[in-house]
Order: sequence, then C-alpha cells, then structure tokens
Amino acid sequence: MLAHLSEFISYLRGERGLSPHTLEAYQRDILAFGDNDLTQENLCEYLAHMQKQGYAPASMARALIACKVFHRFLVRENYLPHSSLNLDSPKLWRLLPDVLTCQEVDHLLAAPDPTTETGARDKAILEVLYASGLRVSELCGLTIHSVDHQSVRVLGKGNKERIVPIGSKALQAIDYYLLHFRTHQQDQHLFLSVKGHAMNRVAVWRQVKIYAKKSGIKKNIYPHALRHAFATHLLENGAELRVIQDMLGHASIATTDRYTHVNMQQVQVAFRKFHPKNNG
Repeated sequence: MLAHLSEFISYLRGERGLSPHTLEAYQRDILAFGDNDLTQENLCEYLAHMQKQGYAPASMARALIACKVFHRFLVRENYLPHSSLNLDSPKLWRLLPDVLTCQEVDHLLAAPDPTTETGARDKAILEVLYASGLRVSELCGLTIHSVDHQSVRVLGKGNKERIVPIGSKALQAIDYYLLHFRTHQQDQHLFLSVKGHAMNRVAVWRQVKIYAKKSGIKKNIYPHALRHAFATHLLENGAELRVIQDMLGHASIATTDRYTHVNMQQVQVAFRKFHPKNNG
C-alpha cells in the first residue's frame, strides 16, 4: 500500500490543490497507519492507539479521512479491488472522543476571573473560540480591527479570508478586555501575553487546559475542542451543513461531514432512550 503513497500525494497536490501543511499531515497519518490492509479492524486499532496516546479528536478524524481518501484513490487506480469496506461506519466514528456538551462549555467559559487582565483576556479568547469556531492559529492572528459589531474577519488556511458571525457574549467579553486592560499597548493584535506580545498557539493551548481542569471537565480539552463543539451544537440545532462549512472555512464539505457522524451518535442515544417503541 505504501508503495503508492508518493503517487497519492502527487495526485492531491496536482488535482486537489491541497496546502503543503495538509499534504504533510495526510502523509504523516498514512505512514503512521503503516503498510497494513485498509480494513475496518485495522483502522479501529489505529484510532484506538491514537486515542490512548492522547491525540485530539480533530487529529484522529483527519487520520481517518486521510485513510479513506487514500483507499478511494487505490481503488480508482486499480491498485485495490472494489470492495464494500465501510470507512464511515459508526464503529469507527465512535472511537472519536465525545464533543463538549453545552453545560460543559458553560462551565469552561465561566472559569476565568474577568477581574484580572489574564482572566479577562482568557474569557474573551474562550468566548470567541466557541462563538465563531475559529482555529487557534486564526484566533492568534486577529487584530483589534478584525472584529465589528456582528462579525469577525478571519484569515484562514491558504490565506483565504472569510467573515464569520460572532455572538453578543463574545463581543461583550472582547469589549471588557479592551476597555479595562488594553488602553496603553501599541500592539494591534487582539490578544496579548502579559509581556505585551501577540498570543501564540502554545500559550492558548496551555490556558485552555488550565480552565478545563479548573471547571472539572474530565474530557481531553484543547482549543480545537471548542471549534468542534461550535460545529456540532450548530448541527444539533438545525443549521445546514453547507452553512457550517462556510463558517469553519472548510474547502471541502467532506471535512465538515464528520460532524454528521458525531451527531448521529447522539441521535441514536436519544432514540434508544426516548422512543416509545424502543423501551421495554
């Protein structure tokens, strides 16, 4: 299987136009899977191993998507026979850790102390991550001019700009932080460290971990978990997948589609619990 990996990466680069970062991630994921048969059993073992190693759900989902696209390429090029292998089965997607519930998000957002500069900044960071579903790199790149009264202007992957709605609570948190603690700094970045430099991914990651522990959440929480919750909660409340795709800045609907798998798990739970013909 790995004998065709370089050909696959060349195909993605030439025909799909994926970024070098994405190509590198796909190649790394497939190499980590190894020269094993692309069976559901092997994929389950692969994802279970990633889960034990503490990988984020987004990384696990990307690895599964990489294997899925690679399998499709191998079949199309006649390197593998056509098969009925279901790489979208609930068995595989159940291995991805649970998304944050609305209550857990509330606890996380309430964890920072807004009476301090760090707490006010971190309160605004958490609110923005959940309100607009930004990647942590996008959040770190925001300036004080990126936000208006109803949206945030984001520079995403491939330097593609998009405009994403932002909620009133996030705006209130940003305004509080700027008005009380950002009156003298000259740096135009929206979120600054205590030394006055732009926040970076590592610093945001560290602060999210601190507040997750403080709020008593047992799940493996990291900045992308709030982006994941943003998309899943929108889907649960009736938002169309294409709309979510635009807000997340996904080039392909297939990337956004993984949230339908997460949501279907919750649908099945609700069905088993509440449907009158499904209870003894």
